[in-house]
Amino acid sequence: MPASAEDVAEIAKLSHLPAWTTAAVDGDYTTGPAYPTAPELAKRTGVPEGKVIEFVMNSAESKAYPGVNGPFQRHVCVYVPAQYVAGTNAPVIVAADAYGMRYNLPTILDNMIYDQRLPVMVAVMIDNGGAQRSMEYDTVSDKYVQFVEDEVLPRAEKEAGVKLSKNPEARMTLGGSSGAAAALTMAWFRPDLYHRVLSYSGTFVNLRNGPEAPLGAYEYIENLFPKAEKKPLRLWLQVSESDNGVKTAAANRRNWVTANSRLAKILKDKGYPYQFVYSKGAGHTQRKVINHTLPQALEYVWQGYSGQ
Repeated sequence: MPASAEDVAEIAKLSHLPAWTTAAVDGDYTTGPAYPTAPELAKRTGVPEGKVIEFVMNSAESKAYPGVNGPFQRHVCVYVPAQYVAGTNAPVIVAADAYGMRYNLPTILDNMIYDQRLPVMVAVMIDNGGAQRSMEYDTVSDKYVQFVEDEVLPRAEKEAGVKLSKNPEARMTLGGSSGAAAALTMAWFRPDLYHRVLSYSGTFVNLRNGPEAPLGAYEYIENLFPKAEKKPLRLWLQVSESDNGVKTAAANRRNWVTANSRLAKILKDKGYPYQFVYSKGAGHTQRKVINHTLPQALEYVWQGYSGQ
C-alpha cells in the first residue's frame, strides 16, 4: 500500500526542522544535502594510534547461535586506545555489523580521545551472523544481548587484554539498519548494562515478529516505549530522506522514515534525552552521512559521562 497523503505531509515536515549544529541540544534536526567528511576521520600527526585486535568465533562453539543454516565464522574486532591502562575498567562501545565500522571508528576514537572529547574507551565491533543476521538483529528479545555478554565480551577481554566496565553509564550500543534495531534492543532489555544508544536508519519496523513482539521492532513505537516506565537511556537516532519504505504507507509499519520520526516524538513526549536527525538527499545507512555525523553523534551520546 503506498504512502497516504497524510504520510507524505508528515514526512515533508521533517525537511523544515532546524539544522543540526555543534550547538544542538536535545531535539529534532536536519542535515544535508551536502555531507563533507568529518575531520575526525583523518589520521593526524602526533595522535597516538590505538591497536585493533581481530579474532574469529566459530558458530559450532556458540550456545546462542550455532548456525541455523550450517556452520559459519564470525569476525570480531576490538579497538584498544593507546591511552588504555592495563587492568583498569574501560568504557565500551558495542557495534553491530563490524565491517561497517572497522575502517573509520578507530581513527575517530584516536582523535577524539586525544582531544579529550571522549573518554578512553574500547570498541568491540561484532560481525553479524550472515544468513541469520535478521534473526539476530531484528528479533525483539534479550537473546542477542545475552550472546554478547556471555560469549563475545569475555572473549574480547581475553583476546585484547582489557577489562570492560560493567557500569551502564560507561556502555554504548551502535548500529545501522537492523544493527540499529539490535542496538536499541540490547539497551531496552538490559538497561542495567547499557544506557547509551546510537542508531543509523534504524529498522524499527515490522520485519521479524513473533508471539512476544507481534509487530516486530515496531513494538517500540506502538507499545514498548509508550507504555513502559521511562528507562535510563540516552539516544541518537538518524533516518534519511530516501530511506527504506519511504513511499510505503505508515500503516503497514514498514516505513523507516515515519517509524523513526514517530519514535523520536515518543522519546520527546516521555522526556528522554535524545537527538533525531533527518538527513536530506541521502538513503539508507549511507556512508557519506555516517562519515559526516558520527563524531558529533558520539560526542552527544557520551554527554554526562563522569568517568565513575
